[in-house]
Amino acid sequence: MARGEHHRIHAQDRTQRNRVLVAQEAARLMSEHGIRDFHHAKLKAAERLGIVDTQALPRNNEIEDALREHQRLFHGDSQPQALRARREAAVEAMRFLRDFDTRLVGAVLEGTADEHSAVCLHVYSDDPEAPGLFLREQGIPLETQTRRLRWSGTEQSEHTVLLFGADGIPFDITVLPVDALRRAPLDRVDERPMRRATAAMVRELLAEEDIEAFNTSS
Repeated sequence: MARGEHHRIHAQDRTQRNRVLVAQEAARLMSEHGIRDFHHAKLKAAERLGIVDTQALPRNNEIEDALREHQRLFHGDSQPQALRARREAAVEAMRFLRDFDTRLVGAVLEGTADEHSAVCLHVYSDDPEAPGLFLREQGIPLETQTRRLRWSGTEQSEHTVLLFGADGIPFDITVLPVDALRRAPLDRVDERPMRRATAAMVRELLAEEDIEAFNTSS
C-alpha cells in the first residue's frame, strides 16, 4: 500500500473514532445535564474532548442513537419511568386541548425523553392567540417564545410557543395554522417530516408498554 493511501485510511479511521466519541459525549451531556439542542450538545462535546476536526462532528441521528444506548446502559430503570409519566401527561394534555387537534412530537413520542424532557405538542388554530387565551382562561400561567421551523430546504416560518409546567412536568406547545395538519415541519434529527401522534396513538404506545412489561415479568 502506498504511503499516501495508508495515511488517508488512517485519517479516515481517526475521524470515525472521533465521531463516535463526540456522539457518546454529546449523548451523556444531553442525558445528565439536560441539554436538549443536538447542535449545542455536539459542539460542547467536541470542545470537552479537544476535537477540532469538523468532519468528526456526528449527525444528529448518530447522537440520538448514542443517547438511546446511554439511557439503556446507565438509566435503564429511571428513563422508562420518566418516559411513561410524560406520555401519560401528554394524553391528559391532549384531551384538555382537544379543540386544537393536538399532536405529540419530539422525544416523548420517539422514546428518548427523560426527567429533563418537556412534553412537546403541536396545536392547530388559525387564530394564533386562541390556544394561549384558552390556557390562561383555565388559570394556567404561561411563558411565550417564538420558534423557527423548517418546512423544506428553503421554507421557514416562526411560530408562537407556549411554555408551562403541570405536576412537575414541563410542557412546550407550538401553535401552528390549521393547514399545517396536512404536512409536518422537518425534524431536527433527520431532516424528514416530523413524526406526530394523536392521543389515540399515544394510548396505543402506553398499552404496548403494558403488554411488554407483563410479558417480561411473566
